[in-house]
Order: sequence, then structure tokens, then C-alpha cells
Amino acid sequence: MDTPLPIGYSQTISAIHMVSMMDEYLELEMGHRVLEIGAGCGYHACTVAEIVAPSEADQKNWGHVYTIEIIPELADLAQKNIQKTGYANRVTVVCGDGSLGLPSEAQFDRILVTAAAPDVPTPLVDQLKPNGVIIIPVGGLYYFQNLLKITKHAKGKIERDVLCSVAFVPLVGRLGFR
Repeated sequence: MDTPLPIGYSQTISAIHMVSMMDEYLELEMGHRVLEIGAGCGYHACTVAEIVAPSEADQKNWGHVYTIEIIPELADLAQKNIQKTGYANRVTVVCGDGSLGLPSEAQFDRILVTAAAPDVPTPLVDQLKPNGVIIIPVGGLYYFQNLLKITKHAKGKIERDVLCSVAFVPLVGRLGFR
């Protein structure tokens, strides 16, 4: 069904059309290093991995997806699903506060946030490579959110574009809602 689906712990997996839209807005390319905030059940990270590290491509040209999940049980679920579907060599699951990014693996070509933040967390912008893109829902709790595309240009200029209105679960963490 093309609708958000519950995955437990008051979280959802995004509707199929939203996953596709976000992947397209990211302008993903083979070889990109991608950070996803909000692993959930692992599905979205696998769709990204299929683009940046397609199974038929030479592994030396592969990109990689790092996905962070703050809820330990969902991080475990994501890890199991990613392993079961054959993406474990292209996707790394980390349990932690994604609102702070993943400084140990920075810099990223693309950053995908799958939960709504009150604003764009500065650590994510700092961990983005020049000419990188962040796709993030920003706004209120559950409603009145905009999907933003943040582009960090080569000379450091930050461009912020509103793509569409959305409704996502809240980003949990120090720079999230709770």
C-alpha cells in the first residue's frame, strides 16, 4: 500500500511514493557516501544503496549508506532486514542520535532525514561535502512541515529550497523534538 505503515515504537515507514520522491530529490549517483537519519526498518536505506552501490557494479566503485536509528529495537530490526535482503555490505546501521550526524564517517555526499526536525541541525550541514545535498522534513510536530532541499555549494554557500508539504513523525534526539 502506498501509505505510511507502522513499524512499532510510534514510528512509520514512509509511503512508497515519498521514498521514491526523496531518493529522486537527493540526485543520487553511484559512488556516493550517504547518511540516513532514521533507519526505521531499513527499507529506505536499501533503496538508496541500490542506487549508490548497485549489485551489478564493480565493488570498488560502490558508494555506501550509513543509517542511524535512535531506538535500539528498530536499529536491530533494520540490521536484520538489511542482512536478510543482502545489503549488509553496502549499508551500515548505527544506533545513536542522528540529529548529531555521524562525525566519525563524515563527509557525506548526501544526507537523508526521514523524520521531521524543528530546524535543520547544524551538525548535518557541517558533515556535508561541498556540492552536497540534504533532504529533510522541517516544521511542527506531525503536521505543517515542509520537505526541504539544502544544497551546500562548492564555496560554502547554503541554499534552502522548499519542495513540498509533508507529514512525518518527529525527529528524536538532542537537536530534534525530544
